This record gives sequence, structure tokens and C-alpha cells, in this order.
Amino acid sequence: MPHLDLHPPKPVSNFRRIAIGTWARSDDPSVYGTITARMDAAEAYMRRYHEVTGARLTINHLMAKAMGAALTRVPQANAVLRFNRLYQRRRIGVFFQVAMLDEGEDKIDLSGLTLYDVERLSLAEIITAFEAKVEAVRRRQDPALERARARFQQIPAPLLNVALKLIRFFTLTLNLDLRRLGLPNDPFGSVMITNIGSLGLEIAYAPLVPYSGVPLLLALSAVERVPVVDEGGAIVARAVMRINATFDHRVIDGAHAAIMAREVKRHLEDPEGCFGPIEARSGALDEQP
Repeated sequence: MPHLDLHPPKPVSNFRRIAIGTWARSDDPSVYGTITARMDAAEAYMRRYHEVTGARLTINHLMAKAMGAALTRVPQANAVLRFNRLYQRRRIGVFFQVAMLDEGEDKIDLSGLTLYDVERLSLAEIITAFEAKVEAVRRRQDPALERARARFQQIPAPLLNVALKLIRFFTLTLNLDLRRLGLPNDPFGSVMITNIGSLGLEIAYAPLVPYSGVPLLLALSAVERVPVVDEGGAIVARAVMRINATFDHRVIDGAHAAIMAREVKRHLEDPEGCFGPIEARSGALDEQP
């Protein structure tokens, strides 16, 4: 079994070939952009979800489902660059950063969890999987993650750059399964999401992580109430959230980003239509796919 489950490469446009040849590393071709989504409907949907089901639905859960839909619409963005050729992933995975606070404020660490096949999961299934993985990560009970962390601790500081480049080469470029060496298969998925709003930040663009091979990273701001102009021309207070994106221009261009941005906004601004009506049924939700 390879490290990543990929489709064979397909012919790409001349621009894509030029873009691949122009930038040598994934930290060079970064493009930045922000979309602002109105969140009044999403906030009401999350409140009602909790009232009806008893489960706590969060923006992370909604974003997991929305990004599954976005990458389904634009499968070209769900790709990995190998030997200057784009390979499309067979699965959609969404990586969420998780703050590790168990060793005190002076040793705050970042880890993460990945949900796979989110486009096929219901919100109820996403909530269950997400919360279970967060608990395992924070309690340091994720075996694969803890093995990888232990391996990294053994690497001398002067060799970290070389080691990470080698890991990328073996796991992504050569697509080798290195689980026997303590490195989990495909730990970062298709897109990374970090909630900067929990840190009190409104706008921040997170850097791409070269050794992960992930071409898209989203930083979610806190939801805030701001004056906006409604359909009738009146200025009213509305809840909004900024989604700050960093993407690899060798894999994703403006046309791809625009389609995905519209898809994410559609899900957040019309949750009833996109995620389905909220109905309690034997403790579960009756949701549209």
C-alpha cells in the first residue's frame, strides 16, 4: 500500500506546467485571499441543532462538510505534486490544528487531526469523529501521532531541515508507506484549517507547510458583528466571519479558488438548504446528503 492513494496524472494546461516549473518549493508560490461569509443563518442553525439533538455543532464541523463539497466540485484542487506532475487524491481529508495545553502555557504545542471522506459523512458523524479525535490528541492517546512525535523528538536540531525534506521526498515524491518507521500514512489530508479566531485574531494568513504537501490552508477568524448593507440598501448589523486562504499556485489558480469560495459561502449562508433540515430521529439527524 502506498503512502497516498492517488489517481494517475492527467495532462495539464500549459499554464499549469509553467507554474510547476517556475516555483521549486511549496513555500514560494503562495497566493493569499480572504472571503467574508455572513454567519447569521449558520449561527441560528448551530443553536437549533444543539436544541434539537443535544449535540454541539461548531464552525469547524460546518467547515469540514463545506470543504468536502468544495473539493468535490473542484477535484483538481485535491492534488499532490510529484516529480513536477499533479496527482489527484482519491480521498478528501480535512486537517484541523489542535492546541496542546497539557504541559502548561510556556510549552503550548500544536498538533492536529484529520477527517477523511467528509463529503460522505453526515454532520452527526463528523461531530462524533471530530470530538473523539480531539480527545485522543489532547490526551496523547493517538498511537500513530504519538509514535511520529517520538520519532521527531529523536532528530537532532541541526538535522531537522534535512530530515523534513527527506520525509517529504520518501512519503510524497516516492509515495512510500513508512508506517513501519513510525510515520503515519497521509496524516495531513487535502486541506488544513486553523481557527485563529480563538486567538483573538481577525486576519492572518498561515504559511503552507512544505513537507505536508497540502496546497491549501484556511485560517478562520472569530465571528463578529459588523455593519453591512442589506438588500434594501439599509445599514444593519450582521454576523460575519473572514476565511483567510493561502494556496499553492502550482496546484490551484484563481478560477479554482473562486468556485471553492462560492461553495463554502453557499454552505455557511444557506445551511438549511446545504446541510439539510434538522430533525431529531432516534437521537440522530435526518440530513440530506
